[in-house]
Amino acid sequence: MLEKLFPAAPDPILSLSCTFKKDPRPQKMDLGIGVYKDHLGHTPIMKAVKLAQEELALRETSKVYLGLGGNEGFNHAITELLLKGTAAESRSATIQTPGGTGALRLIGELISLAKPNGCIWMSAPSYVNHKPIMEAAGLKVQFYPYFNEKTMQVDVNPMLSALSKASKNDIVLLHGCCHNPTGADLRLSHWEGITELAQKKGFIPFVDIAYQGLGKGLENDAQGVRLLANSLDEIFIATSYSKNFGLYRERVGAAIVVGKNIKEAENAKGCISQLARTTYTMPPNHGAAIVETILSSSSLKKQWHDELNEMRERIFCLRHLLTQALAFRFNDERFHFIQDHTGMFSMLGLSPFQVEALKAQFGIYLLGDSRINIAGLTEDSIDYFADAIKILVK
Repeated sequence: MLEKLFPAAPDPILSLSCTFKKDPRPQKMDLGIGVYKDHLGHTPIMKAVKLAQEELALRETSKVYLGLGGNEGFNHAITELLLKGTAAESRSATIQTPGGTGALRLIGELISLAKPNGCIWMSAPSYVNHKPIMEAAGLKVQFYPYFNEKTMQVDVNPMLSALSKASKNDIVLLHGCCHNPTGADLRLSHWEGITELAQKKGFIPFVDIAYQGLGKGLENDAQGVRLLANSLDEIFIATSYSKNFGLYRERVGAAIVVGKNIKEAENAKGCISQLARTTYTMPPNHGAAIVETILSSSSLKKQWHDELNEMRERIFCLRHLLTQALAFRFNDERFHFIQDHTGMFSMLGLSPFQVEALKAQFGIYLLGDSRINIAGLTEDSIDYFADAIKILVK
């Protein structure tokens, strides 16, 4: 049987990281995989997380199953974190999932169940795993214009024009903040335009928000999803806590369904729970328990807020330093868009040949579309990176 199988295509992000690890050059830089790094190039455990783990170790008395919904204390805490102050909070239902990826897949499966042969629209470009996840869930994928490669910003008019053609049978996938891979985020006025279209055309928004707090702050980063939740009868949300709590390997995520009323939302949660039962049954608890512990303690929550703000501000400073370094070398503002973007990523507009040359000549690893993880830079490595760009870009 196995001889009939073909080799799987390598994952564009994870395989790049594997190649990087084998590179012996001391100045090599992994700017592909999306993890936060400090000024030493390390991905640290947050102090609030360490304290929460210590507290859990003392109070935890059992490792018994939690149930299909996962950690319900976590579910309540993160729903409040994301939907606080909205009327939708009272008509939403949440299930813990193995990472944001698990949430994406389960919601995709739910949509496929409710809308067989349904169509989901996503931005061009979008997170590299969005399309394969949604196709694996049985959905048709269609793209809407999003990123203008000349201005390096959101191409708002073509985007809204394309979405005006979406129907009530369609789902529209949106990045809640810190757009991956471009770094170009929707403004509040853009969210208002999308909301008006959803009300008029009847399509259902599906928001993937994996970086809350790393763009413009916890509250500002949630503005778009809160506007949709307050204004529309139904929306879907996939959320992750890998980045803003630094819990990458713990795989902490959630799927949130906002319905016309709490009964419909709970029905959807029940369906998602049954979908989970046929795949992984229930998610691991450790990471979710850490998040719940932090969000339910005023002192730990403040500690986490402070650390998250430090991370966000450092990413902003790295953007500024890189923009200045490139402006000095090119004597123009062609890379000024880096400073205008938010979150961990930007696309630099380099060709695949230039991206490959960065890897071959300088040991600098980017994705093929020239997405750079700004948070992978260090203050000491920016000049080396800018010098390499200057050599390759005319």
